[in-house]
Amino acid sequence: MDIRTLSPNYAVSPQIAVEDIPAIAEAGFTTIICNRPDAEVPPSHQASAIAAAAQDAGLAFVEIPVTHQSLSMEMVASQKQAIADAGGPALAYCASGTRSSIVWSLAMADDMPADDIIQATTNVGYSLDGLRPKLEMIANQSRG
Repeated sequence: MDIRTLSPNYAVSPQIAVEDIPAIAEAGFTTIICNRPDAEVPPSHQASAIAAAAQDAGLAFVEIPVTHQSLSMEMVASQKQAIADAGGPALAYCASGTRSSIVWSLAMADDMPADDIIQATTNVGYSLDGLRPKLEMIANQSRG
C-alpha cells in the first residue's frame, strides 16, 4: 500500500485491496473514499468488496467514482462533504492516487491558496500545476 498524505485529514492511495483494510484502520483512518469506477477493476477490487471489508473494520465507506471525462463540481462537493463528515482522517483511492488528489485539490480551492494545494500534491509525487487556473477560478468565485 502506498498512502500519501496531503493534509492532516486526507490521504490518497493507488488501488487498495480487501487485505489492506486492517492496516488502513490501524493507521487511524476513519473513512475510505473510493474514486475508482468499478468498470476499471476485477470484482475482487470493486467498491462493494472494499466497502464490506471497510465496514467490517468499523470504517465508513463512500463511493464517488471519478473519471477524468466525468469529473464534475458535484463530485468535488461530494468529496469535500465526505472529508468533512469523516470524523477523522479519510483515505481516498483510485488507480494511482492522481484522481483522488485532483478531486481534493478542487475541493480545497476555496479554503487554501492554489500554491499550497499544488505544493501539497507535488510533495507526495503528483504534479498538478496544470490545475492552477481552475483552482484560482474556484477561489475567486467563492470570494465573489
